[in-house]
Amino acid sequence: MFERIKKAFSKEAKSAEETPSQFAAGPMSEWAATQGFGFSVLDGGQNVALEGKIGGRPWRLQLGKPTRNYIFGEEVRGRAELGIPEDVAVLVMNRPLKEALEKRAYEMYTNTLQTSVDSSLPEEMRWLAMFEEVAWEKLPEHFWTRFSVLTDNRACALAWIDPVLAELLTEWPRPAPSAEVPFVLLLLNGKAYLRMEYTPAELGTLQHAARIFTSACEAAVGVFRKK
Repeated sequence: MFERIKKAFSKEAKSAEETPSQFAAGPMSEWAATQGFGFSVLDGGQNVALEGKIGGRPWRLQLGKPTRNYIFGEEVRGRAELGIPEDVAVLVMNRPLKEALEKRAYEMYTNTLQTSVDSSLPEEMRWLAMFEEVAWEKLPEHFWTRFSVLTDNRACALAWIDPVLAELLTEWPRPAPSAEVPFVLLLLNGKAYLRMEYTPAELGTLQHAARIFTSACEAAVGVFRKK
């Protein structure tokens, strides 16, 4: 995993001329309609988007060209306005990605020939520097093997990531993403974010990612939104 990310930092990954979402837009649209989600095709078929509301506030999940150079192929990325306190900050990241980013950061700061910060480095590296890793016993061991949870307030992480959300994060439909597939779920500045590589490029991957994202948003609103 690190070698793959290292290669991505050194040069931009080549994007395919045709993306899987171009061929799957029909089934995606049909499935979105059954869920009550809005569906749209953007940028001449290069991106598709799902939309909805949670607690009266909008969310959007997009599938398209990656915006991070550690993601190959297509990227699933979500954003939701939750209206929760802006000081709630919790990050869930798969361990191989965390370890690769940390190794890259270490190499960058110990390289005496590098005098400035590389502008191509992802924001996730700053979050790793800001937050501390936490863990607790109520979640199963296989969750902690796959994911790392980081925060500046352990109580917020405990309140948000319950066993139901943890199970969604680990139990994907087959063919399932491996533990090495880049994955980030974040609460920050009153919003929720999701970012992951669309691997495997199957409708089931997008469906489960949408379920994780909407469930995470609902949990955050239920726990943190002011009455």
